[in-house]
Amino acid sequence: MRLTFNSPFPFKATVAPPQQPPCHWCCAISYRTSKSAEGARAPIKWETLLDEYEEGQRTMRRSRLSKRWVEYHGAKNWEGLLDPLDDDLRGEIIRYGSFVEAAYQSFDFDPSSPTYAKCRHTKSRMLECSSVHGCGYEVTKNLHATSSIPLPRWIERMPSWMQVKSSWIGYVAVCNDEKEISRLGRRDIVIALRGTATCLEWLENLRANLTHCRGENLTKQIDEPMVEAGVLSLYTSGTSTHQSLQESLQQEILRLLKLYRNEQLSLTITGHSLGASLAILAAYDIKTTIKHSPHLSVISFGGPRVGNRSFRQHLEQQGTKILRIVNSDDLVTKVPGFFVEDHHGMVHEQNARASRLIDWVQKRVKDSRWVYANIGHELRLSSRDSLQLNSINVATCHDLKTYLDLVNGFVSSSCPFRAGARRMLKKATTIPSMK
Repeated sequence: MRLTFNSPFPFKATVAPPQQPPCHWCCAISYRTSKSAEGARAPIKWETLLDEYEEGQRTMRRSRLSKRWVEYHGAKNWEGLLDPLDDDLRGEIIRYGSFVEAAYQSFDFDPSSPTYAKCRHTKSRMLECSSVHGCGYEVTKNLHATSSIPLPRWIERMPSWMQVKSSWIGYVAVCNDEKEISRLGRRDIVIALRGTATCLEWLENLRANLTHCRGENLTKQIDEPMVEAGVLSLYTSGTSTHQSLQESLQQEILRLLKLYRNEQLSLTITGHSLGASLAILAAYDIKTTIKHSPHLSVISFGGPRVGNRSFRQHLEQQGTKILRIVNSDDLVTKVPGFFVEDHHGMVHEQNARASRLIDWVQKRVKDSRWVYANIGHELRLSSRDSLQLNSINVATCHDLKTYLDLVNGFVSSSCPFRAGARRMLKKATTIPSMK
């Protein structure tokens, strides 16, 4: 019997596996390669066999990624890549999610710590000390977000951690490893942004009314691009010690574009929760203020609604590509606002009466600054499809690790989770003998 895992190396089963303790799979396998000594047979474990198979698959994917990276970053609006989910795109989504996870791991959440709300590591060690060590990227800029909410006098009697106005929210990193640049097909610049963490950031989240992107109050020109007031505040506010997130990003991106002006570049902004909203706003701002910017895409996880229909239209006209990873069981992705304008044409076709009702509601709420629109292309997942989650609650459904687990397991809408394939493989490894 010959086992072939789509690999150039043939595997031939020769010896029945010895008895092993439960939950431990081991089988003696001999394999032939051009470098093996004549007649030599090297027994290896199933774990080694699978590692070699996965390495072979990764080698095959490297060449595809370098040639098709623009497609994986939305050049064709991810057409044909989301359902079923393309394996290379899956890897890219998880990779960028890991950059956001590194931001969480580097943030000091301890209110009693003297470095609360700051980065726990230096720029040179940040990625090395997190889940993306050895990724080939180097952090070039720390990013801070600042709240503009005026604090009442009585707040001075509260703990100092409740008064923190500026906090470290993420970083800019650039790929400097030649092998990784070759694998990716270009030099990539990534902006990674974490979610809500400080007291004032939570308060900013409550400022859910829409306001103009330039920061003015609402006027009669309701068709202009508008975004959530709290998100805009965190993006544009600064202090005497920290630049605004907007200024920091503009200056750093301009510096990197000048430094690598003769190379093919991509700019990828990724974030979770509040960071997802800031990522979309940052993409809009960069495309608006920086001429001849490189291919820009956003990969967001669990992001709330951030802007109105006009804001979405401007993003589309700019050519900004946005992929929203959405968990149907995550309540955060359903707020703010109580009405969404997406799929309006679909409703017209399916139910004319429902369409008229929506039109009526829209006219009544247009002036209330609560009419949001979903932005970008969605990869919609569900916690209920995962066999790894022991419980489904608000916190678990919104957790970034849940999102990455769902992306890792998702196959297609008709086959939501691929855990069954792993079980079948494990079942196959328990066969007592092979002839």
